[in-house]
Amino acid sequence: MAYDMIIKNGKVIDGSGLPGFHGDVAVSGGRIVEIGKVNGEARQVLNADGLVVAPGIIDNHTHYDAQVTWDPLCTYSCYHGITTVVMGNCSLAMAPAHREDREMLAGVLSHVEAIPLEAIQALDQRLGINVAALIGHSAVRRYVMGEDSQERHAIDDEVAAMKTIVCEGLEAGAVGISFERNLRHFDWNGRLAPTNLASEEEIFAVAAVADEVGRGVIQFGGDRSISTKLAKASRRPVFYGNITQQAVAPDKWRKQLTEAENMMRQGHRAYQFVMPRPGDLRYTLKTAQHFDAMATWKTVMLLPLEQRKELFRDPETRAKLHFEAVETPNNPSHAGDFTRRWDLQFVFRPALPKNQHLKGKSMAEIAREQNKDVLDAFLDLALEENLETEFERREVNSDEAAMTALLTSPYTVIGQSDGGAHVVFRTDYSYSTYLLSHWVREKEIMSLEDAIRKLTFVPASLFGFSDRGLVRPGMAADLMVFDPATISPLEPGEAHDLPGGAKRRKQLAQGIEWTVVNGQVLMERGKHTGAYPGKVARSSIVAQ
Repeated sequence: MAYDMIIKNGKVIDGSGLPGFHGDVAVSGGRIVEIGKVNGEARQVLNADGLVVAPGIIDNHTHYDAQVTWDPLCTYSCYHGITTVVMGNCSLAMAPAHREDREMLAGVLSHVEAIPLEAIQALDQRLGINVAALIGHSAVRRYVMGEDSQERHAIDDEVAAMKTIVCEGLEAGAVGISFERNLRHFDWNGRLAPTNLASEEEIFAVAAVADEVGRGVIQFGGDRSISTKLAKASRRPVFYGNITQQAVAPDKWRKQLTEAENMMRQGHRAYQFVMPRPGDLRYTLKTAQHFDAMATWKTVMLLPLEQRKELFRDPETRAKLHFEAVETPNNPSHAGDFTRRWDLQFVFRPALPKNQHLKGKSMAEIAREQNKDVLDAFLDLALEENLETEFERREVNSDEAAMTALLTSPYTVIGQSDGGAHVVFRTDYSYSTYLLSHWVREKEIMSLEDAIRKLTFVPASLFGFSDRGLVRPGMAADLMVFDPATISPLEPGEAHDLPGGAKRRKQLAQGIEWTVVNGQVLMERGKHTGAYPGKVARSSIVAQ
């Protein structure tokens, strides 16, 4: 028998959690057709001797909604073995959208393109990896209510119209609905994302559509109280936020994990994410978002750069900034509140040669050395370097014991990379290669089989991708072939490849020989082959 592809002599770790085994994998028509000792010819033969053959990784929480329209590879996720991404999270989808509303939605998402709901089919024409879409409540609310979506509650007729749109979207293949309560998500005019103006009654009514049609997940970010009530009310899988180990609240993760365990033991399909990577978030005062929960900082950071610099120099404004970021205690219950831990804010990359000796030092240490107030030291350095100083936060997911408990728990889901967002200072899309290298190979906190299961079969099951997430005959041939001894993310760098030449952080990987999407090699040893085999990934109930 002739095949399109045979992957020979690999160790197959099939995503189920069962022990790996040596064998061949044959592919025809974009699907796995045989596993074991495969005889016959193939148009392409990949020698996987000494390598692992695993399902492609499913990134369960991304924001590639705009980027995918100009970057069908969804870089740089595709470099880390990821073959499917789920976008439209946190209500921040770009569809449905009236033409006049696209700029507002793009402003909230901080991107430049838009995807109308009716164009979801057109994405099949040129995708590098598979893309699944959630229906964003902010987009639906804006579509129905226009400008009022950012000003008031909805009336009954408007809620009914939203429900109709969501129902149509789920029937067309969207994999769920997303909501949030996040007062730090606003457009460039400082107006809150539409979902934040919705009443609980509206949210519950729109979310109930998933139960009514019997398909789709519900994703809710920001308000854990509403999230847990929603999870208890629904019979669909509900994703509600993430659990992080935080230096400023060292016991908070234990309480959240206990809550997750209790919810699922009570029979609720309530899931929380855990990010394997440490929170080494890098930023400049051109791009920082983690000061936005403080009123004066938010106002200043929304200004054009020259005005921003003027206010950073202004003694009266600086006093207000100091009061908020130094004198006022951190409030862990205030979502996104700045930690005030200046000992955990480090200079990662000084912009000027004369300041290179500051690299790797915390702002608290620099302030002591310069005999300055810590905020003065911080702003003086940033202004001296024209706001080009690159700082690094080291506040979350750095405690090994806590992370071991979170990552190995059967009650957590690994992921929430936010791929496509925060691109100027985060590379969390490398979570897959970091898990396989740091936590599996180096720390040995779990088996390779269990790690692969958590990265593939678990998200495929939750999102209803019944033909992905396993290496089994009949499944879509989404595969990652890698060397378990060398796989790892590389040191981040920079790329100037956003529309208009804007800068973003770039992190590639090593140790992945081939990434196969729908039976075609997409990536070979870290290089794109030129193929675009991706599809729109849909719920299993909807015909492919």
